[in-house]
Amino acid sequence: MNIRAFLNVEASATGRRWVGPGIEEDRQAEAMAQATHLPLPLCVTLARRGVTSQTAAAYLAPALRDLLPDPLTLKDMALATRRFLAALKARQRIAVFADYDVDGGASAALLLVWLRAMGHNATLYIPDRIDEGYGPNVPAMQSLAATHDLIVCVDCGTLSHEPIAAAKGADVIVLDHHLGSDTLPPALAVVNPNRQDEDGALAHLCAASVVFLMLVEANRQLRAEGVAGPDLMAMLDLVALATVADVAPLIGVNRALVRQGLKIMARRDRIGLRALADVARMDQAPDTYALGFLLGPRVNAGGRIGQADLGARLLSTDDPVEAGALAERLDHLNTERRDIEAAVRAAALAQAEERGLEGPLVWAAGAGWHPGVVGIVASRLKETTGRPAIVIGVEDGIGKGSGRSVTGVDLGAAIHRLTTEGLLLRGGGHKMAAGLTVAEDQIAPAMARLGELLARQGAGAGGAADLRLDGLLMPSAATPALIEQIDAAGPFGAGSPAPRFAFADQQVTGRRVGDSHLRISFGDGLGSKLDGIAFGAFDGPLGTLLENPGHARFHLAGRLELNTFGGRTKVQLRLEDAARV
Repeated sequence: MNIRAFLNVEASATGRRWVGPGIEEDRQAEAMAQATHLPLPLCVTLARRGVTSQTAAAYLAPALRDLLPDPLTLKDMALATRRFLAALKARQRIAVFADYDVDGGASAALLLVWLRAMGHNATLYIPDRIDEGYGPNVPAMQSLAATHDLIVCVDCGTLSHEPIAAAKGADVIVLDHHLGSDTLPPALAVVNPNRQDEDGALAHLCAASVVFLMLVEANRQLRAEGVAGPDLMAMLDLVALATVADVAPLIGVNRALVRQGLKIMARRDRIGLRALADVARMDQAPDTYALGFLLGPRVNAGGRIGQADLGARLLSTDDPVEAGALAERLDHLNTERRDIEAAVRAAALAQAEERGLEGPLVWAAGAGWHPGVVGIVASRLKETTGRPAIVIGVEDGIGKGSGRSVTGVDLGAAIHRLTTEGLLLRGGGHKMAAGLTVAEDQIAPAMARLGELLARQGAGAGGAADLRLDGLLMPSAATPALIEQIDAAGPFGAGSPAPRFAFADQQVTGRRVGDSHLRISFGDGLGSKLDGIAFGAFDGPLGTLLENPGHARFHLAGRLELNTFGGRTKVQLRLEDAARV
């Protein structure tokens, strides 16, 4: 049976069909509202997440002590922790080898800060992604092994068999979350919830969370010896940043880690994050948006187009002068990154559109595309099309690409399959993101095969044709109190999207702000009006539709948020779609 489109919107301004809550979800939400006295919009949000009246209270107050898993449930954790503490006690030389991105930088910072609190300094090594590629490489591991007793690889290493074998004379510990192969590298310990022999119960953890769990176990072992370890709760700001920026699903313990981490971040105790928030002109309390779109991209910018270790150094420094200089440098690089990204994005989208956007995979490849922005552009293509996306930069006959996936489609597993089939020179990742290296003449057949594998998982079956809505609101009902109540079901992000509401039959006024953004004001003529913002609206159809709408009326759809400006807090709609009435 074909269910009627919500508000009868079969094809919105962005070409999508609006889909509202099902009858059973509505029934569950109404029953929950009666039983718990919670607002109905919040109950709709909870019902869509499988929360019941009996479990609502616990879900709305996730306690880390209840949700944090025993670190020793992860294979090799006991061995890794023992060796790590042995190196500390013997004052051995420790090197931390990390990926350049936020997860890698935060993971490295956790270890560096913890060790420094214990009176021990470690060496930081982050490879240049252009010159050295992703993860451990033979020359770097040989060099580190010659001068260190222990190398800890964080957010990388699970697939690095040859480089780890090359680390003669040093022990290697891997703390990672990327999908593993059937065989493990010859490290002393490989702690990874996505090892083939793990049960997958903790597969949603990012690398920083794996590092955090090792430090939890380290503190436990120290406590058993009568030694007080560093304050781990104070380090949850780094775990939260990594979890959100790495698009780890906000489910289970991740919700508790991020929620508590945001509280820690709000204290502005970490010098590097404080400096970064200041240069990003972040004047609101930290939330997942700030982590994902203000702080995360700036931390990433060093590795993408600048110096690979800038982000990790900023997150781990205790020097205010150094923090300020690093933050300014990263902010400058982020601006430069945006310019490069815009050019690649336009070319990639044009190529993808010419190829067609209806299949299970959207992809583009181009000569000279900067490898530092292909992942971001892939993310933009995914958001635009509702399909997994791959973007590849080609140089000297070799393509280096990055991909982003949609909920329910495991891109990392498909990329790993392509690697085993010989279509890729190298590849790996996790469910939502992956990287690859491919010979130029193999790009087309590799992408064709990848599309086949993703189609088997259902990619492209729904896609951008459906916009899922949580219900209908009047502008007068969208109060700060309601938003705060709904936010109790958060934090929202990957795997747990913020609820999306529709506003029916609205009179709209709009104006362009900046190069491509649209600011609107709207109301139903019965009282209250709301403001709204649509970022990048003029890159698509929303800008021209709503900039000068005249007397036309529209259904609007988006996510509600609190906007603080000039000491005043107002409700704002993050506009995502519209349909003419």
